[in-house]
Amino acid sequence: MNEPIDDSAARPETGRAGRIKTAFISLAILLAGAVLVWFVFLSEPTATRGPDTARETAMLVDVITAKRQDYRPTITAMGRVRAARELTLRPRVSGQIIDRASEFTPGGMVDEGEMLVKIDPADYEATLQQRRSELSQARSDLDIEQGRQNVAEQEFELLGEDLEGTNKALVLRQPQLEQARASVESAEAALKQAQLDLDRTSVTAPFNARVLSREISVGTQVSTGEALGRLVGVEEYWVEATIPQSHLHWLRFDERSGENGAPATIRNNTAWPDDQHREGRLQRLVGELDETSRLARVLITVEDPLALESETSDKPPLLIGSFLNTTIEGRELEDVVRLNRNHIRRDDTVWVMEDSELSIRDVEIAFQDAEYAYVASGVEAGDSVITSDLATVVEGAALRTEEDRE
Repeated sequence: MNEPIDDSAARPETGRAGRIKTAFISLAILLAGAVLVWFVFLSEPTATRGPDTARETAMLVDVITAKRQDYRPTITAMGRVRAARELTLRPRVSGQIIDRASEFTPGGMVDEGEMLVKIDPADYEATLQQRRSELSQARSDLDIEQGRQNVAEQEFELLGEDLEGTNKALVLRQPQLEQARASVESAEAALKQAQLDLDRTSVTAPFNARVLSREISVGTQVSTGEALGRLVGVEEYWVEATIPQSHLHWLRFDERSGENGAPATIRNNTAWPDDQHREGRLQRLVGELDETSRLARVLITVEDPLALESETSDKPPLLIGSFLNTTIEGRELEDVVRLNRNHIRRDDTVWVMEDSELSIRDVEIAFQDAEYAYVASGVEAGDSVITSDLATVVEGAALRTEEDRE
């Protein structure tokens, strides 16, 4: 017969006595940990400050030596290429197109005086012949009238009458003679006009040009003034750039006095290699602000824009309508210090290292371009300008350079 098992020996103590025992054990563990931590702090070695391990408090900085001399600042701007000479070719007579030059097509190059379009001249040749006949007839009538006047003068002398004024002019047929002369002059003018119309059946290029568009073909019937195509001169292009009005004072334009305009360097950062650029010259100020940006508009002239006369291939051609970066040389600034714009601190100040201490200088800036600031006063030649950024900026703070540390 099986005996009943006593479970009370396997169960943990319950009740108030068990809770007290658990709390006592936890408190003992905490006290042991605290004692261990206290012992670790007591056994840690003590740091000592010796002369060889003294901490340096001076801030390490980089400096450059200021120089005073004359500089020419540069003004950067974005410009758009425009044609300096452009026209829409239109005929001065009407008729049917019977011939067209092969180069008269978009992208073609034509020379000054080259025939581009030929209009059927048959009608104008017939008109010219008719005007020649009319002139011959008028001259014959004039000769006949001059003969009649000679006869009238002889008859008047035989009669021996004394007439004056209008009566004498009528007797001597002077009005008829003047009319005949006028008819000759009119016929000569008509012949000249007919010759001009015939010559105008050949439409020629007015200057060396590139063809941008063509509107006609052989067989097209055109009327006077109708568009045949669009041409642009290839001798020079304009780059129209926009700059702030405050920079106009520093620009040198091609004035009437004969002074050459400021040189300009033109680049296309998106399409041209870094080593390719074009040279231009500042031409004149356009007397109107840009409607969108409200900036001043200036014209830069670029000669031989398509590089047709260049012996090398390092000059990229300009495309009308493209946007380019322009750098224009400004007027000379005399006796100034040129600093990188990043070295000009807040409120137009410059940090200078003076006797191994920080000196915060207020400066007067004559001009700033995209890269440099030109300081007129506040920094002198030979000053050590700090180029590093400092975490603590306090007047008189101790400084040192890499040479001092060595």
